[in-house]
Amino acid sequence: MSILGKLSLDAIPYHEPIIMVTISAIILGGLAVLAGLTYFKLWGPLWRNWVTTVDHKRIGIMYIFLAIIMLVRGFADAVMMRSQQVLASAGQEGFLPPHHYDQVFTAHGVIMIFFVAMPFVIGLMNFVIPLQLGARDVAYPFLNNLGFWFTAVSVVLINLSLGVGEFAQTGWLAYPPLSGLEFSPGVGVDYWIWTLQISGIGTTLSAINFIATILKMRAPGMSLMKMPIFCWASFCSNILILTSFPILTVTVALLTLDRYLGTHFFTNELGGNMMMYINLIWAWGHPEVYILVLPVFGVFSEVTATFSRKKMFGYTSMVWATVCITILSFIVWLHHFFTMGSGANVNAFFGIATMIISIPTGVKIFNWLFTMYEGRITFRVPMLWTIGFIVTFAIGGMTGVLLAVPGADFVLHGSVFLIAHFHNTIIGGVVFGLFAGMNYWFPKAFGFTLCEKWGKRAFWCWQIGFFAAFLPLYALGFMGMTRRISQHIDPQFHPLLTVAALGAAIIACGIACQFIQLYVSIRDRNQNRDITGDPWGGRTLEWATSSPPPFYNFAVEPQVEDRDAFWDEKEKGIAYKKPAHYEEIHMPKNTAAGIIIAGFSLVFGFAMIWHIWWLAIVGFLGMLVTWIAKSFDQDVDFYVPVAEIETIENQRFDELTKAGLKNVN
Repeated sequence: MSILGKLSLDAIPYHEPIIMVTISAIILGGLAVLAGLTYFKLWGPLWRNWVTTVDHKRIGIMYIFLAIIMLVRGFADAVMMRSQQVLASAGQEGFLPPHHYDQVFTAHGVIMIFFVAMPFVIGLMNFVIPLQLGARDVAYPFLNNLGFWFTAVSVVLINLSLGVGEFAQTGWLAYPPLSGLEFSPGVGVDYWIWTLQISGIGTTLSAINFIATILKMRAPGMSLMKMPIFCWASFCSNILILTSFPILTVTVALLTLDRYLGTHFFTNELGGNMMMYINLIWAWGHPEVYILVLPVFGVFSEVTATFSRKKMFGYTSMVWATVCITILSFIVWLHHFFTMGSGANVNAFFGIATMIISIPTGVKIFNWLFTMYEGRITFRVPMLWTIGFIVTFAIGGMTGVLLAVPGADFVLHGSVFLIAHFHNTIIGGVVFGLFAGMNYWFPKAFGFTLCEKWGKRAFWCWQIGFFAAFLPLYALGFMGMTRRISQHIDPQFHPLLTVAALGAAIIACGIACQFIQLYVSIRDRNQNRDITGDPWGGRTLEWATSSPPPFYNFAVEPQVEDRDAFWDEKEKGIAYKKPAHYEEIHMPKNTAAGIIIAGFSLVFGFAMIWHIWWLAIVGFLGMLVTWIAKSFDQDVDFYVPVAEIETIENQRFDELTKAGLKNVN
């Protein structure tokens, strides 16, 4: 074993032209960014204001930015898969050899779930929860910073696999025995393991933070049943994270022991059982679906009430439906593998539980519809995403109930019908909700609204492209097309696969429209500025702050009297009442410890992948020493003087007065 373990120049895939071109483009793009930062002298502001920040608002924005970048990467994988299948069904070999295709579909699943949906959801929660609760920040600002950087270095690690070594060829959940050392002797599964372990730590830290924030940092007068629906949905989602992610951590750790130390937890000999892995991974995996979808249900609740100009219909039933989904999500995991042979009684229990969990989900949909009923609906971009979700998610839910029947699942489980169902719920539910939330809260984050024209174009491209891309897969599933196939595809599948590829191209146009929307909105930001903090006539407490809010959020801690406090205050004409006096505000200081610890975790993970043991020790000790040094750091807080607060608040109220707002005292 050399000083670099298994790492050598042979690890760089020189023989793969697609990979080498991609790597070259990434390197050139990175150099261009570095040159731009240097030329415009942005390194200092970047370090002070973003890299070391503990401000929940900036960390939330960084999460969302990271998710958007990885959306492009994950979607590129999807385009390659669709193109390969079209060519293979036309009698050609295509451009992706089987081993490369297997890496692509594995990376696509991992990236879209762990590095697009999860960061996007956590980013929205980060930005919005403290503002809706009337809190100045999350409970543990440093852990918030550390959690983000753990996620960011995991993104670096998974992308390193593109140019140094390979990624797993096992599917996104790495079932044994395929993920065992015998069938996957390379480093691909090891990249998968350490990427998930490091990002999982960051996600767990975020869950602890949000739960503590929601339970202990609500504004005076805000009881649990006065919290906004988004906070309730986020609270339940983080309960799921805190209870399910340790299952993932332990399961992946046991797989690591099988690969590194030759244990037999998931083998067929010496007492192991590969089906135990599948039970454990889905005991995490199905709650993970609701970890993603519950917060966006909260987004839809906020958007529907705002753009229907009504209070949310059935607040109490909506809360209890969320709680029911949280509980039931832990007793449905086996529907992911009815075909394992558990027996009729077990399959029947999990099939019935799966059908039952659709009931509280249906309650939510009817609550949104009844909120819209007889409302003064305004079809702005966030509302369009919401209506598109209701239609799309309903179709996905109905196909889910079909797959909850074990007999039907036996026929369809290994087909692309299941792929269509999964994307129907994740894209039609989670992704549409994330885009609704981004458009809805964008003016709160940046002080100006996003361009409606390009936002609507993006919505229609996504909506039309989605149905074109995935409805054909339902038919192909009934025709017998299996999942994960990339070569020698039956020619009768070619027409529908072509339609699906066309759908992916239309979605690509939607993504392009979203980037144009951002560009046009930034270009015209002075025309679309919102200083009131209330561009949509928002209902909850975050709209009582300016846009963007000052770093301390609320100069005076608000007193909550009603569930729709800000709405009721506006109705009474006192929404912008100026406080009589201010007091010093206690705020946490920025810190570099988060990125340093996360950087050492990247070193540790890379070293473990390539068996560079001395470097792994350096990485581990670096994390430990930095953490200990951080614990001795006493100078971590500062106080905002009253004079500074008065200056900021007076400027804000002057702007409100100039904007013609009434009732500014």
